[in-house]
Amino acid sequence: MPSSPTGSSGPASPTGPGGAGTPVPAVTFDDVRDAAKRLAGVVHRTPVLRSRTLDGLAGAEVFLKCENFQRVGAFKFRGAYHAVSRLTPEQRARGVVAYSSGNHAQAIALAARELGTTAVIVMPEDSPQAKLDATAGYGAEIVTYDRYTGDRAAIGGRLAQERGLSLIPPYDHPDVIAGQGTAALELIEETGPLDALLVPVGGGGLMAGSALAATALAPGIRMIGVEPETGDDTRRSLAAGHRVTIPVPHTIADGQAVDAPGELTFPINRELVDSVVLVGDDEIRTAMKLAFERLKIVTEPSGATGIAALLAGCVDLPPVPGGPGRSPRPPRIGVIVSGGNIGLARFLELMG
Repeated sequence: MPSSPTGSSGPASPTGPGGAGTPVPAVTFDDVRDAAKRLAGVVHRTPVLRSRTLDGLAGAEVFLKCENFQRVGAFKFRGAYHAVSRLTPEQRARGVVAYSSGNHAQAIALAARELGTTAVIVMPEDSPQAKLDATAGYGAEIVTYDRYTGDRAAIGGRLAQERGLSLIPPYDHPDVIAGQGTAALELIEETGPLDALLVPVGGGGLMAGSALAATALAPGIRMIGVEPETGDDTRRSLAAGHRVTIPVPHTIADGQAVDAPGELTFPINRELVDSVVLVGDDEIRTAMKLAFERLKIVTEPSGATGIAALLAGCVDLPPVPGGPGRSPRPPRIGVIVSGGNIGLARFLELMG
């Protein structure tokens, strides 16, 4: 595995097989496969849904990996449980601390409870009430801050030092990245090779894990990230070739409201991601509405951004040649629906 059982990790080696300056990934596909073994029987193997309506609108065969049906309602439980499970008994006895806008918060809280430890979670004071309530319901202590003026990483680091807790950030952790990659692993195991995979991008942990799994299982697959248009830190960073920091974005996609890609996630995504497309809040609302009315599923805004990209025509993949004597076929596109944690009042407000 990429890190010791302590749950902390050092920097990646500065050089790899390619020679000087070629970075060694902090996580590999083997780590994702190992995580899948550890998570077997713990996480839900979430369904893959199809929709003829969505296929027609997208001009593709679309496969939705519905992590809104995952435990705690989001893919985050995969990485959170994996990371907590790899702590030593001594570390578990002291407890863990994490920072999150909501889904990682719930995931760490539940993982800590199931693995016999305690959790302190740093959350924005304006987090959706449903996510605050769920995190508290799993038994975590919540410390709030102002997301636009506070530094959640600094607060989490201070709590870890003061209380002797193990810090498990929402994406910049090798065990978290490996755990998140198991969603794409399951998807391609079920569907077979895909031509493209759409993944919501916040800090980049889901994309990094997904890219490691998907590119290993389906060589030639196009990895396409989706960001809210006001929070395009990863798109800008890929264009610049280095991590770019932006102001904390204002967007209904609260799970993707980050100001910079992760230090561990960005090198992986820079190597494996083909492009990042942007969607607006109104396009996200349209996707949530279609998911509710036609697919009969509830998604939170961040969870619907991949569908939004398809509906908005952001993904332009040509038909795939069918070989000698065979007609071209529509592209096969996977979409990770990353979560469904949204309260009724907020859902009605967005749909209204």
